[in-house]
Amino acid sequence: MTTSSSERGVSLGMPELPAPAYPDDVRARLERDAREVIARYPDSRSALLPLLHLVQSQEGHVTRTGMQFCADVLNLTTAEVTAVATFYTMYRRRPSGDYQVGVCTNTLCAVMGGDAIFEALQEHLGVGNNETTDDGKVTLEHIECNAACDFAPVVMVNWEFFDNQTVPSAKRLVDDLRAGREVTPTRGAPLCTFKETARILAGFPDERDGAVAAGGSAGPASLIGLRLAKGETGPARVVHPRDSGPQDTPHDAPHDAPRDEPRDAPPVEEGE
Repeated sequence: MTTSSSERGVSLGMPELPAPAYPDDVRARLERDAREVIARYPDSRSALLPLLHLVQSQEGHVTRTGMQFCADVLNLTTAEVTAVATFYTMYRRRPSGDYQVGVCTNTLCAVMGGDAIFEALQEHLGVGNNETTDDGKVTLEHIECNAACDFAPVVMVNWEFFDNQTVPSAKRLVDDLRAGREVTPTRGAPLCTFKETARILAGFPDERDGAVAAGGSAGPASLIGLRLAKGETGPARVVHPRDSGPQDTPHDAPHDAPRDEPRDAPPVEEGE
C-alpha cells in the first residue's frame, strides 16, 4: 500500500498562505502608533526595530501578521522584516509568557550560581529553555550576559534586574509571578507584563505613577573604572592569600613590609 506525501510528513514546497490581517480596529490603532514612531526618523526603514516591539506588544510575540504590518507601513519586503525579526533575541517568534524570566549563565554568573539557578528553575517549573509554563505566566530562558557582573548571579524579568539571586530566592520569584503577587525588582522601574514592556521599548512613555522616577545604578565594582578615568584614587587594596581578606595599605608603605599571617590557619601536623 502506498502512502501520500502528507502522511509521510514530506513537504511539497507549497507556498505559505498570506498572513491573516489584523482586525480593522487593531490595524487602525497600530497605524496611528506607527506613524508616531516613523516620524522620529529621517529614513522610515530605521523605525523597523521599534515597530517590531510595537507589534510584539499586541500579541506578546512577533507574528507573521505583525511582520506583514511592518513591511506594509515601511514599504519593505517581508523578507527584509523577517531577517531582522529573526536576528534579535528580544523578538519572540512564538507565544510566550507574561513574564520572561532570563537567568544569566555567562561566565561570572555561572560560577557564582547561575547555572544552578537555571537548572533548578527548569525542574521547578517543568519547562526547558525558551519554554512557557502551562498557565502562560512564565517563559524561562538562559541569557548570555545581563551586564551586571558585580551583582552576580543575576536574573531578569521582562528586562528588570533581580540581583544576587540564589536557588531559593529564584524559586520564590517565579512562584510569586505565577501567583500574581507583587514583585519588586532590585532596581529600575516597577515590573509590568511583557506586552507592556514591549510597548515601552517601542518608544512610548511608561505612564504608571512613579515608574519614570524609579531607577538604579551600577554597583561599586562596576564604577571603579569610571572613578579612575576621572582621576579619583583611593587606598591600595592588597588581598592576602586564603581567608585573611583585603587590607587598606597606604600608598607610601614599604614594599617589603611584613604581611599578616593568614587568620585561623589550621595547625600543621607532624609529617605533613
